Amino acid sequence: MPRIDKPVYVIGAGYTGGRLIDALPNGFATGLSRSGPAIFDLDAGDTQPPDWPNAFDVVYTVPPVPEHSRLARFLDMLKTVPGRFVYLSTSGVYGDRGGELVDEQTPPAPATDRAKRRLADETELTHWAADHQVDAIILRVPGIYGPGRLGLERLRKRTPVIAEIDANPGNRIHVDDLVSCCIAALDPDTPAGIYNVGDGDHRSSTWFAREVARQAGLEEPPAISRIEAEREFGETRMSFLSESRRLDVTRMQTVLRPRLRYTDPVKGIAASL
Repeated sequence: MPRIDKPVYVIGAGYTGGRLIDALPNGFATGLSRSGPAIFDLDAGDTQPPDWPNAFDVVYTVPPVPEHSRLARFLDMLKTVPGRFVYLSTSGVYGDRGGELVDEQTPPAPATDRAKRRLADETELTHWAADHQVDAIILRVPGIYGPGRLGLERLRKRTPVIAEIDANPGNRIHVDDLVSCCIAALDPDTPAGIYNVGDGDHRSSTWFAREVARQAGLEEPPAISRIEAEREFGETRMSFLSESRRLDVTRMQTVLRPRLRYTDPVKGIAASL
């Protein structure tokens, strides 16, 4: 069991952050977000930081925005520094690798603006942590699924998927397993650094949608070619489907060592339903 030995501030108490707060020992977690009892808006100029304790850790789940650096604003608010700073990044920083296996030594090559902003955050945090002697743990996260995040509405609307023959390898993680990765990263014995996280299963998003439909008792979604998808799908969805890579999660398994429950997404889908 990972050792949590100080208070944890979860910045961004949304889908993942909220579940992390629930999973941490009672009294250890404080969630800071734009909604909820502790209002904390990194886009507002008048947001007041809390009274930081002498010893604490941070898990930061807030996505970057084009207008300004939310992370820089947050770091400026830290009048005392945490022992550990866990940052949830994205596997999108690797860009398109033509289906190749990528590990933490693979040089980043982000292609989308959102992935470039994530990499900029990673770089900023790494430099800040080195200057302030803080253990920075960066989790490069693929697609997150779980309760309420299975694409059921899209399946009910009969939204097409890319035909399996044209589909790319998939990378994903159940939200509760991502929470386990965050908790493992908070353990003071866990080495700082970058970790790819995921279930290690690379079946395509098309397979995933069909499996969700099967388990939910819904009709299988229609399949279209990649050329047709480029005409029908929106730019954001197509950008996710255009990049191809397989995440190597060996370092997660051997160094981070979270307790994953859903390395088989078939079981993860069933639990989410």
